[in-house]
Amino acid sequence: MYQTYRPLLFSLSYRMLGSVMDAEDIVQEAFLTFDQLPPETNVRNERAYLCKIVTNRCLNLLQSSAKQREVYVGTWLPDPLVQAENFNLNPSEIYQRKETISTAYLLLLQQLSAVERAVFLLKEIFQYPYDEIGEIIGKSTFNCRQIFHRAKKSIHHKSPKHSTKSVPDSQVQLFLHSLLEGDMESLMKLLTTDVVHYTDGGGKAQAVQYPVMGIVNVIRFYREWTDWFKQPDSRFSYSITDVNGRTGFVLTVDNRVAYVYSFEFRSDRIQSIYVVANPDKLKHVNPTLS
Repeated sequence: MYQTYRPLLFSLSYRMLGSVMDAEDIVQEAFLTFDQLPPETNVRNERAYLCKIVTNRCLNLLQSSAKQREVYVGTWLPDPLVQAENFNLNPSEIYQRKETISTAYLLLLQQLSAVERAVFLLKEIFQYPYDEIGEIIGKSTFNCRQIFHRAKKSIHHKSPKHSTKSVPDSQVQLFLHSLLEGDMESLMKLLTTDVVHYTDGGGKAQAVQYPVMGIVNVIRFYREWTDWFKQPDSRFSYSITDVNGRTGFVLTVDNRVAYVYSFEFRSDRIQSIYVVANPDKLKHVNPTLS
């Protein structure tokens, strides 16, 4: 049962929370709760029952941690997911699922209330019927339908109809090469004029607390930042890998994961740069990737 439902439950809880470790904990708790049910308990639908446990645990956690989010230092970004989700799906479905774990998509989900997020994900991503969603979150079928339509209006995410993975792959490689070489002219050609750079340090790592907006400011920021790579005693390595379903990279300093980059593209140029540096959000990332 664990192997069957674990990918689904993790996918749901990670999208709800934006936290890898919290999602893992909730999934483990859900299976423990299920295993401890009295023998006479009649569970007709294991999948729906486990989803109900996970959803309600996520809702409770989001409610209890709302104050922490309000006082979070600097920009908040979801934990980077440095791996591909393992679904037994056809290629088009796999691509659609990957689009919905992109950093940009997860940030859009954060704009929804916790209940809206749960209903939206269960219906839009996991294709649950409204009556089952109602049973999971304790609301009527009619209310769930209304909540979903309200949430859908708030989500404005235009993903490409087909994967153009080869383009982001080459652009990310050029971005990293330009960054390491300090080649700002080449870097500028990769960015949109309204590019935005976001860094999540959580007050625990060196990071700009506010987004850096516009190509001029982003280039100025990187011109100063790349001086660090040129220092003779800087010991770093990197790995281009899958980050939140898209091509990104991991930077490791002294065998410690220091930065994880992911990107959003527009017309084959980088529109958004997302950098997670908060060490609490990088504990699950394997440093041997680099």
